[in-house]
Amino acid sequence: MAHFPKPAAGSWTQQYPELGTDLVSFEDSISPEHYELERKAIFERTWLNVGRVEQLPKTGSYFTKEIHAARRSVIIVRDAQGEVRAFHNICRHRGNKLMWQENPGEETSGTVRQFACKYHGWRYGLDGACTFVQQEQEFFDLDKANFGLLPVRCEVWEGFVFVNFDDADPTPLRDYLGKFAAGLEGYPFGELTQVHKYRADVGSNWKLYVDAFAEFYHAPVLHSKQYVGDESRKLMGYGYEGLHYELAGPHSMQSAWGGMAPPKDLNMVKPIERALRSGNFGPWDRPDVPGLDQLPPGVNPSRHRAWGLDSYVFFPNFMMVVWAPGWYLTYHYWPTAYNRHTFEGTLYFAPPRNATERVRQELAAVTFREFALQDSNTLEATQTMLESRVLDRFPINDQEILIRHLHKTAGDYVAAYTGKR
Repeated sequence: MAHFPKPAAGSWTQQYPELGTDLVSFEDSISPEHYELERKAIFERTWLNVGRVEQLPKTGSYFTKEIHAARRSVIIVRDAQGEVRAFHNICRHRGNKLMWQENPGEETSGTVRQFACKYHGWRYGLDGACTFVQQEQEFFDLDKANFGLLPVRCEVWEGFVFVNFDDADPTPLRDYLGKFAAGLEGYPFGELTQVHKYRADVGSNWKLYVDAFAEFYHAPVLHSKQYVGDESRKLMGYGYEGLHYELAGPHSMQSAWGGMAPPKDLNMVKPIERALRSGNFGPWDRPDVPGLDQLPPGVNPSRHRAWGLDSYVFFPNFMMVVWAPGWYLTYHYWPTAYNRHTFEGTLYFAPPRNATERVRQELAAVTFREFALQDSNTLEATQTMLESRVLDRFPINDQEILIRHLHKTAGDYVAAYTGKR
């Protein structure tokens, strides 16, 4: 692998003097008290991606999202006018959870004409208006118009549905997502609707898993067994260098090389990858999808011919990876405690036209799952050792700039919140 040039500042990190180059503390990932501040300062006050519009194919389609870090459950629905709306998942009568199935703690989805509470039968329209109260005459001066579902701010960007619980912040979603989102507009997200999804409960702080996918410095070591022996040894010898790193407000991105999709030498990859023409970088043959022939300006910002993927961190917990062979995936990290979170990995491909294309996609999906399992297993070990507090400061290298930025950004949000209080 070639060595890629660094910026004129001398290093990627030194382009951003506010980051510094000192040792970094991970106390923010092992402190229950700090986690409580993050819940209030970040997850109750930023735009959070909860899904995509394809999950709402018709009038009355809905899904719920459990956001433990904000102590909220939300309903996302497509109303009769085709608008995507969000509501708190709580009945106005006595506070029962409105939409759930067998287990009230699990998320659900479906299609309804109206929402009906399982407890006392109050009903609500798709616009949130209260439409029926059981034995309404038994209440005192009850006006149903005053008891509709509580709305949640909801906006859609390129088919991605976001919610925000901070009614005091008027920042529109597109402004919040900033230049990286603007540079991705026009990518054919809506054409890539074949979905493979993984979900896991991980015993680590949410930021530690973001850290794992925000740098590829670990890949030649931790994931070495994913490659054939000779290639693994080469990667270990070369190490890893990114093509491009960039920060924009609370968000960040990096570009990485793509030497294995397809590989220059077929012996670089395993026999099953050679046979199926697929692997960790996805199917090698780009699908015939409009919009992939001319990518948006924000994709591969360095315009490097060795480009293989762009990885974006949209603060706080939404990541997107756009792959050169013509597919993308997303990661979500939903905190449930200071030392636990729910990880979601979702892969999006063009709908397969035949069995061969389907198997190629499934090989990419199971390969991704193996990578993710290796990371999550390592992070649970990291969490326990950090909690020992045997060490409290750690060196971060130039290829780990996004880690330094993430922890500083999260800390800045907490500092701003505690200052306001």
